[in-house]
Amino acid sequence: MKVSDNTNISMPIRNMIAIIGAVAMGVWAYFGVTEQLNQHSTTLKLMQGDLESNTEFRIKYPRGELGQSSQDIEQFMLIEDLYKSVDRMQQHLDAMANNKINIEFLKEQMEKAQQNIEKLKDADREITYSNGK
Repeated sequence: MKVSDNTNISMPIRNMIAIIGAVAMGVWAYFGVTEQLNQHSTTLKLMQGDLESNTEFRIKYPRGELGQSSQDIEQFMLIEDLYKSVDRMQQHLDAMANNKINIEFLKEQMEKAQQNIEKLKDADREITYSNGK
């Protein structure tokens, strides 16, 4: 049997339509799968770029290579102000501790002075009673 471009094929039209339909479905499925693969490939490329940017940020930001954000600068200023406030409070407490020591010392001196005054009063009374009798 010789096959050429003029060879006739006898086939029922129903089979011809089924073959054309099957080929059309195959082409449609092929292009659908290809499109899904392209979408997934694009998504993966975008995710890879985001991942690389995130990795760079995660490594460089704590080292200070990307600079500081305005929030970090504000926090550092607040922390510095808190340190100054704590230092002032510590100096005030130290001064109060010195005042307490001075007050205790003066209290002891006052008690001694009161005892001496009482002794002098007693001595003065004795002199007055002995002279007055």
